[in-house]
Amino acid sequence: MPSRSDSDSLLVRAEGMRDAALDYHGRPADRGATGGWRSALFIIAVEIAERFTFYGVSANLINYLTGPLGQGTAAAAAAINAWNGVAQLLPLLGGALADKWLGRYRTIVIASLLYILGGHKPCVQAFGADQFDQTDPKETVSRSSFFNWWYFGMCAGTAVTLVLLSYVQDNIGWGLGFGIPCAVMAAALAVFLLGTRTYRYYVTAGQGLFARAGEAFAEWRSRRKAGQLVQDSQELDPPAADAPRFSAGVDVEEQAAVRNNGGLVKEAKAIIRLFPIWAACLLYAVAYSQSSTFFTKQAATLDRRIGRHVQVPPAALQSFISVTIVVIIPIYDRVLVPVSRRYSGKPSGITMLQRIGTGMFLSLLSMVIAALVEKHRLRVAGDAGLVDKPKVPVPMSLWWMVPQYVLFGAADVFTMVGLQEFFYDQVPDKLRSLGLALYLSIFGVGSFISSALVSVIDRVTTDRGGSWFSNNLNRGHVDYFYWLLAALSAVELLAYVFFAVTYKYKNRGAVHATVDG
Repeated sequence: MPSRSDSDSLLVRAEGMRDAALDYHGRPADRGATGGWRSALFIIAVEIAERFTFYGVSANLINYLTGPLGQGTAAAAAAINAWNGVAQLLPLLGGALADKWLGRYRTIVIASLLYILGGHKPCVQAFGADQFDQTDPKETVSRSSFFNWWYFGMCAGTAVTLVLLSYVQDNIGWGLGFGIPCAVMAAALAVFLLGTRTYRYYVTAGQGLFARAGEAFAEWRSRRKAGQLVQDSQELDPPAADAPRFSAGVDVEEQAAVRNNGGLVKEAKAIIRLFPIWAACLLYAVAYSQSSTFFTKQAATLDRRIGRHVQVPPAALQSFISVTIVVIIPIYDRVLVPVSRRYSGKPSGITMLQRIGTGMFLSLLSMVIAALVEKHRLRVAGDAGLVDKPKVPVPMSLWWMVPQYVLFGAADVFTMVGLQEFFYDQVPDKLRSLGLALYLSIFGVGSFISSALVSVIDRVTTDRGGSWFSNNLNRGHVDYFYWLLAALSAVELLAYVFFAVTYKYKNRGAVHATVDG
């Protein structure tokens, strides 16, 4: 008759608990030959290409819809927000497939081939972070730094994208401008495959049931056929206080099912406890949505000449966000973190939630400045007699809009990177792709909220005599919309501070650990 220790070992194998890292051949990974920055660089390169592709389509889409397709400003902005919402929510499907069935490596390959799947981004991030061993203190610090440098590389690629592709789309042709990103994704897939033999691989719960089911299933069946039952031997080997208790006659399969259900409940609770932080960041995502819609339409009305012969495409102004990120991230990683670490004693300098909150405050300031700049633009247009001449550039330099882009970039360094690390770190280990998909879903739901807000406000203000989002922005009041978002962001920030202060980290030891020196 099998002992309790025998049955427990079977349950462990049946449940496919997370094993040590494996190499390409399925052997225990050699830390010196696999993983680390060697592997992460391949993955960062893929993410740069992915962002090149995404922003190559989305950044200038407002001008495509209002130009060649002839849509109104409000309708185009609402449509882009809805499209972004779908694009940012689909990773929930991709993340679930990666964590439970396909694995991150396979999901990245499939999603690169079928880019519309949307599961690509969270799997790339999670797979990249997996290349650093959490049990090694040095690699744990490197993993935190990975999120910074991943975002650095992504934004460097985005800056190039916004300048080059927006120029191609505005001056050569939209077909070529939308075709180049497809070629870039094909090249990115080739780069990712080149790193296959250097990666560390992990088997998560669902993958274990599929990948290793043969051996465990055969053993289950042999025990079942033999009629061997697990006896209640609590006196000899008492179970843990929180473990499920089983009576005689309950076989190994049934115990596995019960324990598996218990694991699912724990996973669900771990996800649900993140909801207050998730919800408190939605308006940040709403504000973020404006950078690719109304900011770009504003920029199109300004004097965008640099010198006599160069005219900056309006979508290219978004590159100031990326350039700001590229400048700030090395300063943050190499200066701010070591300095703050010295005073706080925390490996990351400040906690993840403190980092997110700092960015939310900077985003609020960005919306205030955007409202003030738009109010000034309307005044200049009126003084110049250009209110009813929307195609004539307002005598106001594009540099007026740079501060709001720069503040958004600074906000991203704190909030976007903080959110990525938070949702990767605070979900169960085997659901990390899903955790990063939850981070993306903030921007998906935020985009839908932005789309609904724009549609409702446009309808209401049009009925009252003049849309805030008039096709002629010189007769609109986008500044009122920015003030509304600033006010809502202030309320959101207060709610966020409350939830952040009361939040308890999953791994308090890692977050609050002190470092020497």
